[in-house]
Amino acid sequence: MSPLKKQVLHALDQPLLRGTPRVETRRFISLYQELESKNESLLRLSKLDFNLLQMLHKKEICELTGWWKEMDLISKLSYARDRVVECYFWALGVYHEPQYSSARIMLAKTIAIISVIDDTYGTYGTIEELKVFTDAIQKWDISEIDRLPDYMKICYRVVLDLYEAFDAELSPKGRSFAVHYAREAMKEIVTSYYVEAKWFVEGDHLPLFDEYMRQAEITAGAYFLTITAYLGMDSATIDAFSWLLAKPNILKTCNVVVRIIDDVATYEDEKKRGQVTTGIDCYMKEHGVSKQVAIQCLHEIVEVRWKDLNEGILDNSVSMEIRMRVFNWARVAEITYKRKQDGYTYPEKGLKPHVVALLLQSFEI
Repeated sequence: MSPLKKQVLHALDQPLLRGTPRVETRRFISLYQELESKNESLLRLSKLDFNLLQMLHKKEICELTGWWKEMDLISKLSYARDRVVECYFWALGVYHEPQYSSARIMLAKTIAIISVIDDTYGTYGTIEELKVFTDAIQKWDISEIDRLPDYMKICYRVVLDLYEAFDAELSPKGRSFAVHYAREAMKEIVTSYYVEAKWFVEGDHLPLFDEYMRQAEITAGAYFLTITAYLGMDSATIDAFSWLLAKPNILKTCNVVVRIIDDVATYEDEKKRGQVTTGIDCYMKEHGVSKQVAIQCLHEIVEVRWKDLNEGILDNSVSMEIRMRVFNWARVAEITYKRKQDGYTYPEKGLKPHVVALLLQSFEI
């Protein structure tokens, strides 16, 4: 197959704008070297640039996995998914450039911890335990730990320690204000996790689709994780946080895209667990349609929202550097849940080839 044909087929399957830059760069260099008309000097420079940055990424993933193994959370909380490498891949999708190294590690650590919290609310904790944990997070005080069951004490201490470490790192730079915003975002997403957990446990309340999406747009995580992405960005001033706090259209749109793509990909697994309050179920009941029709309608909503995202990225009320962190979450979701498969829970279905290509395979020079 010719390089041009490969490019065309890939563009039809994965539009360039919806792919993460690092993944698309890796793919393009591989295709470019097959061209007869390639510029050898440019190709060599591109490979060197890719390999040098990859060395930094390898150093970061070593630091991250060392931190993760030291905490040993998975052996203590066996119900949680062990996905620290995938968490780093997500952070890499938000920003891959070398100047964001510290920010990337902070973000990857937070994704790993919120994944454990998500599993606690979604698959393990009782509604009574979750109520106490939610209240403890709102109070954000280590003295609250005594109210929690033993397994939640582990999780609660890790959360508080993580944000304390962030504050210790950022305070000398005058960025304690960023940690405050991140902490408040954590409180918000945990509260919404609890609302969804109650829907699941009660079972007799199937909300309207709009009501479901109001909570789901929070638990989709784009706001929470973008706030976290700004932590280590010196360019993310109070104005940037205020812009995000006002929930601009690009953020609302990104949350819809992420939530629906996630819901469609994880639907079958959630039904096996007895989940009845999925976005698909809410849409089916409200509109009186079949599962297949509901999924098609949701797919159409996503397509329209991608157009809105493209428009939203042109909003110049903040810098492009700030806006792209929001936009990139939709890109990460697009890759993670490609072809309606849950690439986070089952990374071998989609994310593993990308992780290998970006973190293990270097170009031969």
